[in-house]
Amino acid sequence: MEVDGEARPFLLFSKPKSSKKKPKQEAEPQVHTQPEEPPNPSPSPAIEPDLRDSDKAPAAAVTEHAGDDSAAAAVPSTFAELGLSQWLVDVCDSLGMRVPTAVQRRCIPRALEGRDVLGIAETGSGKTAAFALPILHRLGEDPYGVAALALAPTRELAAQLAEQFRALGAPLGLRCLAAIGGFDSLGQAKGLARRPHVVVATPGRIATLINDDPDLAKVFARTKFLVLDEADRVLDINFEEDLRVIFGSLPKKRQTFLFSATISDNLRSLLELSGNNSYFFEAYEGFKTVDTLKQLYIHVPPDAKELYLFYLLSKMNEDNIRSVIVFVSTCRTCQYLDFLLEELGHPAVSLHSHKPQSRRLAALHNFKSSKVPVLLATDVASRGLDIQTVDLVINYDVPRYPRDYIHRVGRTARATRGGLSISFITTQRDIRLLHEIEDVVGKQLGAYDGEMRDVNKDATKVFKARRLANMKMADEGHEDKVQARKEQKKRAQERKRKHDE
Repeated sequence: MEVDGEARPFLLFSKPKSSKKKPKQEAEPQVHTQPEEPPNPSPSPAIEPDLRDSDKAPAAAVTEHAGDDSAAAAVPSTFAELGLSQWLVDVCDSLGMRVPTAVQRRCIPRALEGRDVLGIAETGSGKTAAFALPILHRLGEDPYGVAALALAPTRELAAQLAEQFRALGAPLGLRCLAAIGGFDSLGQAKGLARRPHVVVATPGRIATLINDDPDLAKVFARTKFLVLDEADRVLDINFEEDLRVIFGSLPKKRQTFLFSATISDNLRSLLELSGNNSYFFEAYEGFKTVDTLKQLYIHVPPDAKELYLFYLLSKMNEDNIRSVIVFVSTCRTCQYLDFLLEELGHPAVSLHSHKPQSRRLAALHNFKSSKVPVLLATDVASRGLDIQTVDLVINYDVPRYPRDYIHRVGRTARATRGGLSISFITTQRDIRLLHEIEDVVGKQLGAYDGEMRDVNKDATKVFKARRLANMKMADEGHEDKVQARKEQKKRAQERKRKHDE
């Protein structure tokens, strides 16, 4: 049974003011090939936060539980019932989106009412459409200028988000700009000056574009929507200065959509500062993994991790595993395993921040299109990326935090499909982290029960490949890159310490 969880107005705000609703008129999509300056749109009514009453639920507060027949009856069950324009309903149908998910059923109607929305739902639950469809609905009525700015924490996620906007907005002739690092900033600045309908960006790149040419801030003078995808990561301290520049360029009268797989203090704090009547939807409470995911661990000797990894990957065909993501903790390990598997003749691509952006996107494309069956990744790929067919996730390194484990294993067992995750347990620290993960997800991980008798048969081959991979790391300067990155982080931490003082 699908669990919708709870939906309720965000309780940090005072009682919403009533406003008269205009009759809803369905608009066919329009396209302005040459934008013309429209009259200044009247802002939607805003509610100033009243934190003095933050411990009291507003009179309009409603709690809806899954399985409550009275609540379920009021929840739309089709895209047409959500209040979307017919052309969007048709687009959803053409893309195979027949029935809205829980986060879409609850959040889209509130977004269409002009409310700010915070949506918390697990990976693969349809969060992107929950904010993209209301934006495109409004664009169909008023297609002038930059209607929305969507921020994502990584280049890959921003590129994917731009692709999804283009697919959903194709009948509108949607113009969507992806402003991300690793590509020509001058070309992106020119594209921004042409006022696309939607701008999808990483915080660092869009802030740089505005700082380099302050006139570009005027592009966002009439922006109606701000989206923070994987919002808890966008609000990370590392983006603080960039967000200050970005928010200073946006109108105060706007709708803000925050979507994430996890709720954080940063999200709650930002909503306290929001001026609009906000709506909060959480599809589940706490951290959970889906029931269709089988979660296992293997005790691995510290000097044999590569051997165990190669053994599991060599059994992919035998175990009917089409694709694997191997998660590691550092860029160095990621690139090292890339070289190792190359020496072993096992097809794989890697995704980490030391790679040029063009190669990162190429690696992701090759994996998503099933050209390569193994993706080696740092946590940059564990959040938000839409990779449909992942049968196995291997935690080569156990993540430091349970929430990172949730996001990693969330790459598999998506949309009710089954999946498998295997975590390598090597040290006492790994055992402690494993217990913390089990406490948070509310279940014990099982011991891997597969046949490991022949794991040592390729030991000589693997150890030779290990030596060659280490030599290649040194020859191509990856050790220097690692050291340079450490120095960069050290300087950033020092600046933060001085700022805090």
